Amino acid sequence: MTKNGALKTDLQAMTIQKILITQPKPESEKSPYFELSKKFDLELDFHPFIRLEGIHARDFRKQKIDIQNYTAVIFTSRNAIDHFFRVCEEMKISVSQDTKYFCITEAVALYLQKFILYRKRKVFYGADSTNKSLFEVFSKHKANEKFLYVCSENQQDNEIVNWLKTNECEFTLAFMYRSVSSDVKEILSQKHYDMICFFTPSGIKSLYDNVPKFKQNGMAIGVFGSNTTRAAEEAGLKLDIKAPQPNMPSMVAALDIYLSGITKNK
Repeated sequence: MTKNGALKTDLQAMTIQKILITQPKPESEKSPYFELSKKFDLELDFHPFIRLEGIHARDFRKQKIDIQNYTAVIFTSRNAIDHFFRVCEEMKISVSQDTKYFCITEAVALYLQKFILYRKRKVFYGADSTNKSLFEVFSKHKANEKFLYVCSENQQDNEIVNWLKTNECEFTLAFMYRSVSSDVKEILSQKHYDMICFFTPSGIKSLYDNVPKFKQNGMAIGVFGSNTTRAAEEAGLKLDIKAPQPNMPSMVAALDIYLSGITKNK
């Protein structure tokens, strides 16, 4: 791996013009993705490889979790926040104002403003968007908190779960939604992409659900998150970008560094 976080590759032989982002298209015209597109004259397509289905309150009750018994909630995505407050509303649960929230990134933390009065002493997040920095935050509070980790029924962050177990934290997994593969066969067959960027292990699974005999054939692959990296490597994919890194906290930042390297070597 190079010091900028992109894997070593023959950059002189690479030409990246068409990139598939396996997420919804940003709603804001000011999205950094569009700035990136202009900077490198890219064709960016956005197609979610997964869709999320909320677990209904009646099914959540089967988990026998009393949300009000927990003093802290862990969120690793804005989707988790949406479904947490949806379930609370469906079950007519009032979340205590003293509840603390631990978020994987500042962006996820700021999203809480949609649902609560944002107080810095009640909302915490890692300094550089990595699990390691989140664990440093956990360490300061673990003795006094009872954690509820809101996650997908078929996808949890094993690093977080293992850390909580190893450090003997009191915690429970709360399954409030599930990931389902989208049908993207037509998208993948209609156009050749020079690069695909993935953000979840479920996105990797969706690729092979849609194209069981997928061959990379020199296509560049970018991944975001340690679990996504693990899933991609286990699937046998060669990775060109692994984010986040200290100097590239987002996929856009990682793409900027990677594409700048290609341009420089042409």
